[in-house]
Amino acid sequence: MDKRAIVAMSGGVDSSVAALLVQQAGYEAVGVTLRLHGEGQGPDPAEDARAAAARLGLDFQVLDFSESFREQVVERFVAAYQRGETPNPCIDCNRYVKFGRLMAWARERGFAKVASGHYARVEQDAETGRWLLKKGLDPRKDQSYVLYALTQEELSMLLLPLGGLTKAQVRQLAQDRGFANAGKQESQDICFIPDGDYAGFIQRYAGRSFPPGAFVGTAGQVYGEHKGIIHYTVGQRKGLGLSFPQPMYVCKIDPGRNQVVLGEHRELFSRELEAVGCNLIAVEKIGKPLRVKAKVRYRQEEQPATVEQVGPDRLRVVFDEPQRAITKGQAVVLYQGDTVVGGGTIGEMGE
Repeated sequence: MDKRAIVAMSGGVDSSVAALLVQQAGYEAVGVTLRLHGEGQGPDPAEDARAAAARLGLDFQVLDFSESFREQVVERFVAAYQRGETPNPCIDCNRYVKFGRLMAWARERGFAKVASGHYARVEQDAETGRWLLKKGLDPRKDQSYVLYALTQEELSMLLLPLGGLTKAQVRQLAQDRGFANAGKQESQDICFIPDGDYAGFIQRYAGRSFPPGAFVGTAGQVYGEHKGIIHYTVGQRKGLGLSFPQPMYVCKIDPGRNQVVLGEHRELFSRELEAVGCNLIAVEKIGKPLRVKAKVRYRQEEQPATVEQVGPDRLRVVFDEPQRAITKGQAVVLYQGDTVVGGGTIGEMGE
């Protein structure tokens, strides 16, 4: 049983090479592609995944997880925008579908391990026995940020064969094995909104339009009319349709008043945040203020901060220096060195 593994194969080069490395490590591997949303949204990823699995001689199947994806990812995404937040659907997908649902499916069938092509590492702490999530060794590809919500049980099952490799090394391995997807480019879009029109998608999915309201300043002054709160996110400067003598940015979205609050660049900065729905990995709980480095978006460099646990699943993070455009709905992820302490969803901001 211990040498049977499911490999989540998206059709891309990373998961194909992950399957190769799992096989080389002596596992009896089965490739699976998750069907997450409607047909006809570009090329079928299952075809590239099936071809890579066939090249490795792996059994392969497609699992229809579209209902779970709709409930746990799409509906959360739409609801968050309606609350004036800017969610990260990839984190919800990893948490609830790609690992939560897939690992349950794998356990039911006697598989001890599930592998994926994420650039991160999993290790077990010899002293505490806790499973640790660590950054991938390629800093340009590290994906530990989007995996912070994984539980101890999930981490214990997880194989991440690419964690110690660079993207160039992965492409070379794919080329050496003759994978057709060795040069395949990565998608930068949210998979269920390939045209990038979030507002249009949300309106269609919610079955309603979002009424115009007031653009206001941080002191309450009215600047003009916005076209609906779902069209805006904190930190946005372009596309406001207003003219000012100085650059103005979205500082806050207030769905209760149907207002979009604008301010100057300096007004985008804050030092504190509270995070909810938190998941701790390196420690069971944070008993006293802890020095960490924290990042509030995927592409940000982590910044020095102090974190306190203020409830069973609530954290307060205070940065040494004010941070730009901390955004409700995004994730804050905490690090000590290359180890993920934990993280949560950004809620209220302080000063």
